[in-house]
Amino acid sequence: MYIQVVDVYRSKLRDDIVGPEGDEIARKRIEDYANKVRPVGFLVCDHIKIHSIDLGVAAPRLHSAQLKPQESPQLLLTEIQFETTYIDTLSISLSTSYLFNYPMASFARLPVSLTISLSQFKSSISISPPPPDALAPVLTFSISPNFTLDLTTTSLMGSRAKLANVPKLHELIQHQVRRILAVRGTWKVVLPGLVTSSETQEQMKKGMKQ
Repeated sequence: MYIQVVDVYRSKLRDDIVGPEGDEIARKRIEDYANKVRPVGFLVCDHIKIHSIDLGVAAPRLHSAQLKPQESPQLLLTEIQFETTYIDTLSISLSTSYLFNYPMASFARLPVSLTISLSQFKSSISISPPPPDALAPVLTFSISPNFTLDLTTTSLMGSRAKLANVPKLHELIQHQVRRILAVRGTWKVVLPGLVTSSETQEQMKKGMKQ
């Protein structure tokens, strides 16, 4: 069932269209998002071109589930914790340029081509139930801060004398992906049909402050 859920997300990313046409829809959607969030400042990325993506065929494997009592100020809650391992063909190939905006805008340009592939992801995942008195009951999913992430990168830097597979670039990419996962490693799922939208927004704001 879990694999089917992941397959639904893959299908929606392609607008439920199979074949090359669906691949192009997913590629364009990811390219639009990458350019929306690319950094600005002294050292920035030029337009990011996504050449190809592989959305994978597998799903994270869940195992070793256990119940863990969690103390709260008013009552005792039970948290579910399990281990997950994800090994897949997930990959993305892209090209862009680093722009140096000093001493003037676009003063220098460094072309970069990358292919980033997932080798392995491992982590503990916790599911915490809402307290009975919660205004908007939510399930909280969180990954352990001590997760394992192994990425494979191939790279070319430069326009004439190209540098291939620069170790520092691999370290930078791996660090940035780890940082994003750590920052966004908690998800809250509102239980449907129990609260109004305004109550849900209020509860989510409180969760973010915590």
